[in-house]
Amino acid sequence: MTQSHPRISKAVIPAAGLGTRFLPATKATPKEMLPVVDKPAIQYVVEEAVTAGLGDVLMVTGRNKRPLEDHFDRNYELESALQKKGDASRLAKVQESSDLAMIHYVRQGDPKGLGHAVLCAAPHVGNEPFAVLLGDDLIDPRDPLLQRMIEVQEQHGGSVIALMEVAPEQIHLYGCAAVESTEDGDVVKVAGLVEKPDPADAPSNYAIIGRYVLDPHIFDILRKTEPGRGGEIQLTDALQQLAEDEKVGGPVHGVVFKGRRYDTGDRGDYLRAIVRLACEREDLGPDFRTWLRSYVAEEMQGR
Repeated sequence: MTQSHPRISKAVIPAAGLGTRFLPATKATPKEMLPVVDKPAIQYVVEEAVTAGLGDVLMVTGRNKRPLEDHFDRNYELESALQKKGDASRLAKVQESSDLAMIHYVRQGDPKGLGHAVLCAAPHVGNEPFAVLLGDDLIDPRDPLLQRMIEVQEQHGGSVIALMEVAPEQIHLYGCAAVESTEDGDVVKVAGLVEKPDPADAPSNYAIIGRYVLDPHIFDILRKTEPGRGGEIQLTDALQQLAEDEKVGGPVHGVVFKGRRYDTGDRGDYLRAIVRLACEREDLGPDFRTWLRSYVAEEMQGR
């Protein structure tokens, strides 16, 4: 018999990282505000949350993150100037970000890791399940990962993490899950978790990617979680405790994602994401693809 669990309505987006891999661009500009074509990466993430029905969004920010708040706020001077020019198209784009969702902000303060960032959301979330979306992972809107994770959580309760199969030699870059199969082909039961294991010690090649649906009991565990890898409070360590003892916060399941994902936290993948998304745009794609083919052909001839 299928159980009924509370409907999820809130999303948490940790956005306090320093973005050191993108220096010097992120010296004064938050990494989340780097453009992916013509929208900042963070807007894609908020749009994903809203599409999944989560209109209450909390961003966990830090110092020098004020541009995030400004982006999702109204800009009356710019809107007025566009109105006077009769530029309805650009006006709609400017207003879109401020009308997306009810967005709240809290500062993390000390950068103590993802687990600590999630813990900062406890007063806002309260005693209800919630989603966590990491801004470095952009999920293509044609592949509704978050909606599927919410469905699984509503069915089974507990927490749900997003998993993706990676090459064994890459698993040390991710949190890793030991899994058991279920009746649903894209759903696994998570028996254990380890943060960035050595490939020889990894229990699988299922990597955790940046989407979580969490039971609120995670907050009690995070309050007691000691700093782990890198001297930070790891969310993976807290989830490991939930997986070990289902009586506290229910089980942990994983949704195995095989869709389109763009990792904007890596410089190479960031550039590839821009190219892919630009190629698929109706307004940019045709001309851009023509140029790209020509460029690649010239590069091949030059070798």
